[in-house]
Amino acid sequence: MELTAGHVWLMVAAALVLFMTPGLAFFYGGMTRAKAALNMMMMSFISIGMVGVVWVLWGASMSSGEGFLQIVGNPFATFGLEGITAPDGLIKVGYAATFAIITVALISGAIADRAKFGAWTVFVPVWVTLVYCPLAYMVWGGGLFGPEGAVGQALGPAIDFAGGTVVHINAGVAALILVLIIGNRKGFGKDPNHRPHNIPFVMLGAAILWFGWFGFNGGAATTAEQGGLIWVNTLAAPAAAMLGWLITERIRDGHPTSLGAASGVVAGLVAITPACANVSPIGALGLGLVAGAASALAVGLKFRWGFDDSLDVVGVHLVSGVIGTVALGFIALPVEGVGGGLFYGGGLTQLWAQLAAAGIAIAYSAILTALIALAIHKTMGFRVSQEQEVVGVDLSLHAETAYEFGVGGHGGSFQPLHELITGKQSEEPAPVSEDGKKSDAATGKESVGA
Repeated sequence: MELTAGHVWLMVAAALVLFMTPGLAFFYGGMTRAKAALNMMMMSFISIGMVGVVWVLWGASMSSGEGFLQIVGNPFATFGLEGITAPDGLIKVGYAATFAIITVALISGAIADRAKFGAWTVFVPVWVTLVYCPLAYMVWGGGLFGPEGAVGQALGPAIDFAGGTVVHINAGVAALILVLIIGNRKGFGKDPNHRPHNIPFVMLGAAILWFGWFGFNGGAATTAEQGGLIWVNTLAAPAAAMLGWLITERIRDGHPTSLGAASGVVAGLVAITPACANVSPIGALGLGLVAGAASALAVGLKFRWGFDDSLDVVGVHLVSGVIGTVALGFIALPVEGVGGGLFYGGGLTQLWAQLAAAGIAIAYSAILTALIALAIHKTMGFRVSQEQEVVGVDLSLHAETAYEFGVGGHGGSFQPLHELITGKQSEEPAPVSEDGKKSDAATGKESVGA
């Protein structure tokens, strides 16, 4: 079959969505401490490696085709992508894979500074297999929430064009469960060093995410009119959400921040994801404004309630994901004059469908994530030791540092971990300066605080 413009666009959209995961690495890497920046970025990058393999072998098969109890597809139906014969089949598989990759990568921000990298590499493929793939099947693969599914038949099909339930509610709930199981960072709520170390990285990451999100939302567009609506809504909602977040900061704290602007953009992108093809541009502006203000208020609850969601995954992705999903019950546009949300005369039908989808997604993700995380935590352990956390997970887990502090930094060779923990130096003589005195800069000591 000849390659069409639609095929080319889907491949471009898939590349844009894949680019979002390195963008997320910058966004999260800048938000954490300097001594954990590389580990944070690695948690995003390893997600590409692990999920890419899972998706080719069984993930794509589990998220489509004939299923079990309308919950999950058969992992062996197209194992290794055998039997996918549709002209655009492999292109769609690649596009879907990028969604799975970034969904699990989103979770990592909640457990910054304290998770074992090995445990994370076990969690990623298991979670994608048991949590992401079934939810993707239920919503997009002809399962529970689709037109022929049990919930879809009873309440009408839920609307989730690009991932309000499958991606953002799912990731936000999983992040909260992991935080509750792994526990808070040492000094949470008290240590002033628990602050973003590189705001320009955060801004760069947010910009890459926004750029890639046009492919995230627009890749599945079927007509020029729908594509145009999605593009404008993906511009409008984050723009309004940024303003909503900054206004909230100005009223609450007395000053707007760069971090708030970047976070507001992401909150708006999250909220418009399920609704991008089903609301008007004015509706997108209102949705973004509400999501930005609500997430700005929600991120402060972690201090009041005592859970250390390090990089605000719960406050942004869960909160704005629920807002965007449920809002469709009010502001969804009618399709050819039929249906629509409450504000368009569609009654409560769509609202009940949206509430059911959000509620089931929350319950399913919470229960399965808890089982997976507890199994890992009780066997291999999910959290680094206190000594490793104090030193920093970059050095303790990867033997690397993101930055060279001072003249006498390590460069490519690293001070042994036991020296950093105990404070004892090796017996090698320290370099001396021209006047015969030991040079502090030449001793190889490096500040690991950030």
